[in-house]
Amino acid sequence: MAKSTNGYSRFAKAASHFCGRPRVFTLATALIVVWLVSGPIFGFSDTWQLVINTGTTIITFLMVFLIQNTQNRDTEAMHVKLDELIRATQGAHTALLDLEELEEEELDAFRAKYEALAAQARARLQRGEQDTDSPET
Repeated sequence: MAKSTNGYSRFAKAASHFCGRPRVFTLATALIVVWLVSGPIFGFSDTWQLVINTGTTIITFLMVFLIQNTQNRDTEAMHVKLDELIRATQGAHTALLDLEELEEEELDAFRAKYEALAAQARARLQRGEQDTDSPET
């Protein structure tokens, strides 16, 4: 498979990876300490407070988009991998592929079916039976 050629995706992945490092957290903590220590120097002025409020707001705002992009990509990759495991498993229901694209009612119907299967399996366990069967096959 080809690597991502989308510039934003590459940037988001690199920034997310970089910002998740302990050194970056330490740097952010150090900046806050410097800001706190500088409070008496600036007389705890409104400008002094505005600097940290504006900085943290901008960083938080931008990080939301970077993190969301990375999370979306990771989630899509996980769904594809799970779909492949379902597809490759003999006796698995291929109707379960791509469930994340279903409407809420359709998803609820699948969930109800599997909740009923789980309840039946727990009842079998309570009777001392095994619960490792595949009832539909």
